[in-house]
Amino acid sequence: AHPSSRPTRIMACSLATAGATYAGAALTGRRAPSGRVALRGSSLKVRAADASFDPRTFRRELSRSGNYNRKFLKDEDSAKKMEDDGIGYSKTGLVAKMRESDNLHVDGDVTFTLAESYGFCWGVERAVQMAYEARKQFPDSNLWITNEIIHNPTVNDRLGEMGVQFIEETEAGKDFSGCQEGEVVILPAFGASVHEMKLLDDKGVNIVDTTCPWVSKVWNAVDAHTRKEFTSIIHGKWAHEETIATASFAKTYLVVKDMKEGNYVCDYVLNGGDRAEFLEKFKNAYSEGFDPDVDLEALGIANQTTMLKGETEALGKLLEKTMMQKHGVDKLNDHYMVMDTICDATQERQDAMYKLVDDKPDMMLVVGGFNSSNTSHLQEISEDASIPSFWVDTFERLDDESNTITHRLSHGELVETKDWLPAGKITIGVTSGASTPDKVVEDVMDKIMATKAKMGKGAPAR
Repeated sequence: AHPSSRPTRIMACSLATAGATYAGAALTGRRAPSGRVALRGSSLKVRAADASFDPRTFRRELSRSGNYNRKFLKDEDSAKKMEDDGIGYSKTGLVAKMRESDNLHVDGDVTFTLAESYGFCWGVERAVQMAYEARKQFPDSNLWITNEIIHNPTVNDRLGEMGVQFIEETEAGKDFSGCQEGEVVILPAFGASVHEMKLLDDKGVNIVDTTCPWVSKVWNAVDAHTRKEFTSIIHGKWAHEETIATASFAKTYLVVKDMKEGNYVCDYVLNGGDRAEFLEKFKNAYSEGFDPDVDLEALGIANQTTMLKGETEALGKLLEKTMMQKHGVDKLNDHYMVMDTICDATQERQDAMYKLVDDKPDMMLVVGGFNSSNTSHLQEISEDASIPSFWVDTFERLDDESNTITHRLSHGELVETKDWLPAGKITIGVTSGASTPDKVVEDVMDKIMATKAKMGKGAPAR
């Protein structure tokens, strides 16, 4: 691993692509062999060229294969190694002590208030432990993973140190040529496209599928849309790995990022518009052959599980109202379909963040990977509440000598703030994304306390 290269890589890449670049090059420190497989760019064409391919049938057949495993063994040795590596829930550290002290910790002039729900969710913990279990189960095999297991640099560093190799992603797509028959390939928590699964199955590798069951639930929803010949409206970010995977299970789909785009779509449904403008606006965000004049007659909604719960619900209500307005209340079921695909863990962390900002702390600390969608929305909640908020991925973003912090804003800008901690008493609200181990949060809090201690001793803040 090359931790020193991480800041440069993240700053140089867009938020959507930072994870793939980091995982493919910085973590493995190697280039995959030649022979690229361009799945990201051509997966839709692969399916369109074979109309008989049914993703649901393939998934069922794959699950019965002897080379496929998605069983969570709950192995105690693997759990212990995760704990030793600082990956997972804190049992004895500062965060654990805060849980036993009304989520509070006071150190001199600093009071930390921990959100009621924060950090590692069940699906993430399950995925990471399954990766550890795979290393134990296949000690002498080459292990690969199709992308970051979760969006957290610390966790992915640990997997790299265990010898897990990350599939390189190039401009042409992911390069699977290094994976050989009999080797082990891990699918990450947010899943993999059905075309990647088929490719890996055809190669005869052992697949360890750590996909979160909540993500699989979304796949079932878009499959239900396909069965009814509805277009799937996916509330998400088209370049996000989870949305790419979800879209691969849909026949016809359109990815809508926010309410602004949702209103544009609904206005087109009701009033028509410029077809060419529509297709340009949603370039890269729809299925091959998508025609807004044809494919917006019957809609089903699904979501990237890390999106803002309230926005997904608002988009669903907007689509429902639009279809009732166009087709009539009595025909709604023929033109609109909704299934609850909002992730409980995402909802709980967002609700806890809203409650925390209502308490009006002096500032917020948000800890999580810079390419983590769910963490970006926690930061967004704080920014919308006009509370100074600092999103960092590791303690290395803080300089306790100069009282300087390098942090990311919710929409991706990386900024440096000098003298960010004021003199005197301060209350800091603390939360972390669903992919963030408690130890990472504790390390950041330790750095804050060290900074305040030096300020108290009169150390200059440059």
